[in-house]
Amino acid sequence: MDTRLSPEERAALLLKEMTLQEKLYQLSSEMIFNIDDSYEKERDPLHGHYRNPGHFMHYTEKGVQSPKAVAERINRDVKLSMSASPHSVPPIENGEALHGAQWGMATCFPQPIGLASTFDTALVAECADVIGKELRAVGVRQVFAPVINIVRDCRWGRTVESFGEDVLLSSDMGYCICKGLEDNRVIATPKHFVDNYADGGRDSNYADNSERTLREVFLKPFEKCVKAGVAHSVMAAYNAWDGIPCSANRKLLTDILRNEWGFDGFAVSDYNGMHGVSEAHKLTDADYKAQAMCIKAGLEVNLPFASLDNLNRACSEGYLTDKDIDNAVFNVLKTKFRFGIFDEPFADSKKANSLVRTKQARELALKAAKESLILLKNDGVLPFDKNNAGKIAVFGKGADILPVGLNYSGPYKVNWKTDDAKTPLEYLKEYVSPETEIIYASEDDIEKIAPKSDICLYFTTVIEGEGMDRCNIALPDFTKKAKQKDENAVIVGKFEAEVKENQNNTIKRLLSCNRNTAVILLNGSPLDMTYWIEDASAVLESWYPGEQGSEAIIKLLFGEYSPSGKLPITIPKSVGQLPLYYSHKPSGRGYGYNDNDGKPLFPFGFGLSYAKLCISDVKPHIEGNKLNIDVTVKNEGHPDATEVVQIYISGKNCLVVRPVKELKAYKRADVKTGGEAEISLTLDEEAFSYYDTDLNFGMHDGDYDIMIGNSSENIEHSFEVRIRNKKIQFV
Repeated sequence: MDTRLSPEERAALLLKEMTLQEKLYQLSSEMIFNIDDSYEKERDPLHGHYRNPGHFMHYTEKGVQSPKAVAERINRDVKLSMSASPHSVPPIENGEALHGAQWGMATCFPQPIGLASTFDTALVAECADVIGKELRAVGVRQVFAPVINIVRDCRWGRTVESFGEDVLLSSDMGYCICKGLEDNRVIATPKHFVDNYADGGRDSNYADNSERTLREVFLKPFEKCVKAGVAHSVMAAYNAWDGIPCSANRKLLTDILRNEWGFDGFAVSDYNGMHGVSEAHKLTDADYKAQAMCIKAGLEVNLPFASLDNLNRACSEGYLTDKDIDNAVFNVLKTKFRFGIFDEPFADSKKANSLVRTKQARELALKAAKESLILLKNDGVLPFDKNNAGKIAVFGKGADILPVGLNYSGPYKVNWKTDDAKTPLEYLKEYVSPETEIIYASEDDIEKIAPKSDICLYFTTVIEGEGMDRCNIALPDFTKKAKQKDENAVIVGKFEAEVKENQNNTIKRLLSCNRNTAVILLNGSPLDMTYWIEDASAVLESWYPGEQGSEAIIKLLFGEYSPSGKLPITIPKSVGQLPLYYSHKPSGRGYGYNDNDGKPLFPFGFGLSYAKLCISDVKPHIEGNKLNIDVTVKNEGHPDATEVVQIYISGKNCLVVRPVKELKAYKRADVKTGGEAEISLTLDEEAFSYYDTDLNFGMHDGDYDIMIGNSSENIEHSFEVRIRNKKIQFV
């Protein structure tokens, strides 16, 4: 307990004093769903890891619990463990924080796909700091976030949890989240390590990607977070890669993660992931052997339930040695010391209420929601005129649902909710004048109501999420309930979703009745809009914008600010184009189908503004081994607006085939009406580095087109450079 010693020194001293059973407990975990009188009778206090009980407190007859009550419950949990431990070892109370601290009703930010749409790392860093503080306020000290898997097939149900398809953007966003968590002494656990969905968006299916593709694409976000020292845990994926389950894959967990990148924490299984090594992958015939394989490979902690019997048997039968156990326990203990879990094991429950959902946090959630919204189409309809809106007709089930998304929003069995968060319909009624008539109508009444309305709004509903992969990306048009798969819904909750209308037909009918209509998409991944997009006057991609999302949507529609969000993922025309992403490698003879040119409906990086923005005065200059590019963004219209300047490169004459283009820098530029803004972007050595034929990463020779624009398809300026002997040169 001498704080003058390093975490490693303290862990080593403690390890010498522990019995084998104490050590094994540090590798085991427990999760109990019923937080009632039976909880402490059922709970074994000696485990090293617990799913925090706050997550399960809110669905009982007592209803939603306060931050103070959650902190007190978690503190009691920690005290029980420390009192029972011979060396007063505190447990790690863990949980989730996909887009907000999920122990209860903490601040709820946009889903990650929406956060990525901001292209605003400073903003996401602020959101992450709030999330970290709201976790620490109640005593949650590790979370299984962020999701930094690269999405190349949007049929994957968990696309909503991701930062999209791009390597750079996902890496930057993942870094911001991890840093915000760990700066508040909450252990970040980026997941799922490493490539955990297969063709067709099939979750946790076998990964066929080569090591080159893995290193160039799917490992990159993890590499950035680990090398930057902001991720001291990782969660292994369920699937196998190169013949070995990720949970037991020594090349991934030890050779790459630890030996190459210098990872200095501990790895955890996805829930029941160790069991999957024997049960699903059938790599061995018993769980205790599977757990031994995982620990030897570099995965320390089995989640979410106790695994002590398996550990004891693995030790007694020689599948695990004393050295194996000591190495694994040491990694857990030093992380506990590093994050102050020994020195400050308890949360200050008296302050908890004042630290959660503060005025500043809610304002930040609103800012994030505003920046996340993407205007996909506008034929002069938007913004609507609030003063000339005598009658507004609202259609679609999504209008009267809080737009936070069901995935990891709110604690167990309870959707996120507070008295001061509004649905789009509720906020619209508050926003317009009392003289404005608002009609929330059924699709059956479109022909009767829409033609007589000044404005029509349609809000979509989508069925998706963890355990709900899609084989079709069209809006649901069936009358049935969709259930989550049981094995993937342990924590999210086994929710059901139901759609009772053909949304595509409804939108088509609505657009034929009233051109002054906006379609608002509430979804977590791209949708097929081809049935009605040509008829649409205005389409707003809202994703799930979080607790303040309704205000953001309504104020954008009525022109109180200009949209600035950009697509972090390609929107295809149809499911037959998938997988579809902008940074593919070139075809040997062309690309397209006999009934489709292969081009997307909306490209990566796309997003409209209310203003007329243009990029000019591009001035590149080389400083050492950096290419700096100064640009001017002009606002030739109104209102005040923001442009996201994007720089892509395309390599040729390289040692290996390179993608047709790759995003290498981006920056937001705020521009006043009729004004201009000057910004600078930098491409460093990393931007021009790639893996050669022997998978050596470096700044190898090559020629590059440098492309500057506001989407992957809208390139406004370009020039060339070349790399020779690790030096950047103008052509």
